[in-house]
Amino acid sequence: MMLLVSDVDGTLVDTAKQLTSGTIAAVRRLQDAGFGFTIISARPMSGIAPIAEALALDVPMGAFNGGTIFRRGGEILCHHRIDVAVARAAVAQAHERAVDIWVFAGDQWYATSVDNPHVASERVSSNQEPVICAGFDDLLDHADKITFVSDDHAALDTFRDSLQAEFGDQATIAKSQSYYLDITATRANKGDGVTMLADALGFPLTRTIVIGDQANDLPMFARANRAIAMGNATDEVKAQAGDVTIANSEDGVAHAIDRFILGRMM
Repeated sequence: MMLLVSDVDGTLVDTAKQLTSGTIAAVRRLQDAGFGFTIISARPMSGIAPIAEALALDVPMGAFNGGTIFRRGGEILCHHRIDVAVARAAVAQAHERAVDIWVFAGDQWYATSVDNPHVASERVSSNQEPVICAGFDDLLDHADKITFVSDDHAALDTFRDSLQAEFGDQATIAKSQSYYLDITATRANKGDGVTMLADALGFPLTRTIVIGDQANDLPMFARANRAIAMGNATDEVKAQAGDVTIANSEDGVAHAIDRFILGRMM
């Protein structure tokens, strides 16, 4: 059999960031057929926990794009943090741009205010309230993820390109949403993450399928045997996928399981 590794936001959950009954049932059909299933996400562990609970997952999962490999009970199997010099330099540059800064450290979410319009959505994704702080200096030596937030998508792309040019060999820098630019450790990317998850679950990459919707999913698309893009995925992601399912608002993961995975066993 094979292993399916799924992204969460924009993929496994709907636009309200909830698991639907149809998706839960499809994952169970997949498992009943003998397939492995796990998740990898830019979310912190706290944000993955409710998904794992709803799906009764008791297998290794990936938080922070695979920077933290853990089990539902909290056991951490692997942990990579951002290089402190990169973290400090990136945050300093962000202060010169029209972006909000969020820092995730110690499975806590830190922000300087709650005024950003995406705070409400992140409360759901992270499954926690932000800790409001005056600055981030004391956090950057143990940061798991730094997220730069802006609805000026073109400006965020420009900032991404600048950071990648300067720090691309020292950190993973990718957009997890059109309005989120994430920095994680070099090894905290979904390519290395899916490799570690497949190994932990006893599957070779040649028997691993992945599904996602954003640029931060592309490293795992490049490693897995098969890649499925969501119908709501960016064109860049769709171009790298072998199959394209329907949108997450239409139970796209359930459709992919039934059509592209279980349907091809018949």
